[in-house]
Amino acid sequence: MPYETLKFDVADQVATITLSRPDAANSLNLKMAEELHAVATHCDSNADIRAAILTAEGKMFCAGGDVVGFNEKGDGMAEHMRGMTTTMHAAVARFHRMDAPLIVAVNGVAAGAGMSIAITGDIVFAAASAKFTMAYSKIGFSPDGSSTYFLPRLVGIRKAKELALLNPILSAEEACAMGLVTEVVSDDALMDTARSCATKLAQGPTKAHGEIKRLFADSLSNTLETQMEYETRAIAGLAGTTEDAKGGVAAFVKKEKYTFMGR
Repeated sequence: MPYETLKFDVADQVATITLSRPDAANSLNLKMAEELHAVATHCDSNADIRAAILTAEGKMFCAGGDVVGFNEKGDGMAEHMRGMTTTMHAAVARFHRMDAPLIVAVNGVAAGAGMSIAITGDIVFAAASAKFTMAYSKIGFSPDGSSTYFLPRLVGIRKAKELALLNPILSAEEACAMGLVTEVVSDDALMDTARSCATKLAQGPTKAHGEIKRLFADSLSNTLETQMEYETRAIAGLAGTTEDAKGGVAAFVKKEKYTFMGR
């Protein structure tokens, strides 16, 4: 289906989602939130998609929310924000818990909601020229887009508060040193690196990838015993229901290479 604010295609079991409002710095509006939710749902529902890449068109990754559009809502801004954030948050949750790993390729400035979205990736590559800043409080807002969940887990509560209250602008290397980014690569190599990673993941045990993602998603909310019970259920479920686990074990015993099917 056609999209207004992003581009979406699937090739070799890898979905590529490209934010495409370059004339508006790829800022997030309600339509983009709705379309991100639609593609996240599609990636989660389609077993043929075994990895996904999220990137953007132009020089910016995402400048955050569409502040001009927010201002135009006047007294209706609060209601508009509730609808937009609820939809965007549903997309983030879907990406976070779907089987297919999400690789984010940050091609430029990621500010506000752009930074929030960028750090949700399972793997995050940043172009050397990329920059990161929270920026919400500069316009009197508090963070959204899941950053108050991910930031403390990635950098600790003290550093997370610094990033949200003082709004420093981080270089790609600084973001990587903090653990916000997996790897910094040259601007020219960004998409090749992301596609190479996505291709490798798409050839792996997709159901196991999904269980790994969900186990880590819940790990800081559970007691040790609860988390270990979830580990037992996950590994036993994979052993009992997936072709990849059975085939992978059999191939290991025979010292053969197994081709994962994603099921």
